[in-house]
Amino acid sequence: MSNLLEQILAGTREEVRERRERVPIESLAPAADRRAHAFADALRAPGLSIIAEHKRRSPSAGEIRPGSSVAEIAAAYERGGAAAMSVLTEQRHFGGTLEDLRAARRASALPLLRKDFIVDEYQLAEAAWAGADAVLLIVAALEPAELSALHAAAGERGLDVLVEVHDEAELAIALAAGAGIIGVNNRDLRDFSVDVERTFTLARAMPAEVVVVAESGIRGAEQLRRLRDAGVHAALIGERLMREGDPALALATLRADAL
Repeated sequence: MSNLLEQILAGTREEVRERRERVPIESLAPAADRRAHAFADALRAPGLSIIAEHKRRSPSAGEIRPGSSVAEIAAAYERGGAAAMSVLTEQRHFGGTLEDLRAARRASALPLLRKDFIVDEYQLAEAAWAGADAVLLIVAALEPAELSALHAAAGERGLDVLVEVHDEAELAIALAAGAGIIGVNNRDLRDFSVDVERTFTLARAMPAEVVVVAESGIRGAEQLRRLRDAGVHAALIGERLMREGDPALALATLRADAL
């Protein structure tokens, strides 16, 4: 595990403890307008689905779209033909908040993924309260028993789960936890290098019933065509779209060229 990931996880656990003290988990009632399995169903649609992401900044890229309006981005992604939307809610390193997720829910009917460093069931309750349809669980951030427990707890709350892996060892852990949607992060957490071939390699080792998502480093139509032809179900694209002046047009053009 990289030192940065360790720092993020330590900070996340402390912040979760503080939030739990301020707002008890019992008070986080799920949003009334959530739809069961909306996220999973969107990714299982024919062709390659695009999960468009709202991300203000990152440790590797710095500021991406300072002061961006989540509502405007969510509406743009919906117009551009996204199948779902990912909203980064980690604040210290990525500039996101739970309010970003709530704003996206108010502005769009797209299935929503809460993308964060989930280490505690409290964060699952927050996600459901804020209107998320799914959450991200990162194998590298959790012990296998923690992953299995959180995966099961998310299902009990009606949340789909995208389980993120980086290599074959993590893939085995994800499958043992019962993951039905697995994302391959093409970014190496140790040095932040990106290799999209990672998705093709790991996709070949996955059971046919698993929904496969390519994450990070997706920038052009040719990559999307290769992913589609390899049987990958979805691609998560964030920075590429967030840097565009017109994200709706950029996404629609990308989809038209690739799909």
